[in-house]
Formats: sequence, structure tokens, C-alpha cells
Amino acid sequence: MANIRKKKTIIKWVTFTVAIIIVAIELFPIFIIMSNGFKRDLDIRNSNPFSFKPTLYSYKKVFQKSDFLPSIKNSLIVGISSTAISLLVGSMASYGISRFRFKGRKVLSYSFLVSRMIPQIALAVPLFMVFDSLSMTDSYISLILAHTSFNIPYVIWLLLPFFSSISISFEEAARVDGCNRKQIFWKIFLPLTAPGLVVAAVFAFIMSWNEYIYALVLTGNTTKTAPISVNGFMGQYAPKWGQLAAAGTIILIPVIIFTLTLQKYIIGGLTAGGVKE
Repeated sequence: MANIRKKKTIIKWVTFTVAIIIVAIELFPIFIIMSNGFKRDLDIRNSNPFSFKPTLYSYKKVFQKSDFLPSIKNSLIVGISSTAISLLVGSMASYGISRFRFKGRKVLSYSFLVSRMIPQIALAVPLFMVFDSLSMTDSYISLILAHTSFNIPYVIWLLLPFFSSISISFEEAARVDGCNRKQIFWKIFLPLTAPGLVVAAVFAFIMSWNEYIYALVLTGNTTKTAPISVNGFMGQYAPKWGQLAAAGTIILIPVIIFTLTLQKYIIGGLTAGGVKE
């Protein structure tokens, strides 16, 4: 009995140690970026990352750049809009695929997953040509539609297990109460799949927030997003490492706040999708 208890204790501590090491490895690059924002470029080149005199010079230079804060606003507009559209369309598509039986249903489901595997660089130029012919380049609409194109397949594939896990008895009970198909979707299925919707919203927003290729090709000075603005700190002759780190830290803040706010729903959503009723 004592040996079993000792073995369990050893396993627990080994697991805990491995988890701490993994977390440290994951967080170390973020620490480097955040700390570099408070360093002079000369200190960044120092071999000891913990030896420096803190300064706000890089942050001052970042906020003095006229297009930086507008680029964050643009990223928020595009990210929130594309996420909302993707959730609306993706949830409807997932509901239809999971609830209706038709020929080619599985093929259609996997086609969304396959479409998500197409590299964005292969679609960037065709999308530019389409939007340019419609005089829609350097506009919110073009970038929102472009981001929606890669978010919708992801949302559909992520939500399918959630809709499939809902028992048919809920739908039958709603029909007995006089609900039509539209009411069943809005009043029964959407509330029951709320954890999945939260997970989909978080990942869709993060993918839109971090997206670079489409933003580079489709936007100009008016609608450039945060990743494009951060790239502007690369400098003409040499990267401005301190300003790059400061700008990178600033654009991390909205994503961190968004994720931490919905953390408990994300954990619940990631586990709920695999439960069958």
C-alpha cells in the first residue's frame, strides 16, 4: 500500500515538473518580447536577457507613430466583424450538416476541412484581382470577406461535434411545442452549443487578428491592420528591435484579455464537444 502511494506521488511530481517545463518553454519567448520592449537596442544584444536598465523609450516611439493606434482599431473592426459573420454562417451550416441526411454529407463536411488546408499565399493574388476589379481594395469589406473565407470552414468543422452531440429528443420536444425549424435552431440548438460557439469565436478572432498575408495584399494606408503596422518598425536599414518588441507586446494585450475573460468557457467548450448524448 505504501509503495503504491509512493509511486502515485512520484508520478504526480514528475507530471507536475514536466508541465512546469513545458509552460516555461512556451512563455519564455513572450517574456523575451515583453522585456525587450523596455530595453535599449544595445541592451537587447546583451547575452544576459535579465541584465538591463528599464526604459519607456520604445513605447513612446511606438505611440508617436501616427498609424499604429488606427491599425489596432482596424484589426478590431475586421476581427470582430469576420468572427460574427463566421459564427452566424458556420453555425447554420453545422446545424444543417448534422441534422439533415443527404447524399454527400460526409464529403461536404471533409471538403471544409480540406479547404482550410489551402495556403493563403495561393489565394492572396486571386482575391486581390477580384476585389480590385470591384474597386474594393483598401476597404474593410474586402478584408472581412477574406478573413471570413478561412474562418467559416474552421467554425463549421469545430461546431459539427457540438450539434451532433445534441439528442434528437430536444428537437422532437420543440416540435411538439409548435416550434418551426428556425425557432428550433435559435432557441434550442444555439443555447445548447454556446460553449462551442465561444471556443469558435476565440479561435476565429485570434486567427483574424494575427492574419498577415491578406492584410498585406488587400489593404493600404486606410485599413492596414496591426500586424502590418508592426512590420513597419523593421526599419529601412536595420530592425528597430525595441520598438518591434513594444509594438508586439501592445497587440498581444487585446487577445490576452479576450482569452482570459472567456477562459472557463473555452475549457468547457473544448471538453463538451466530444460528449455524446
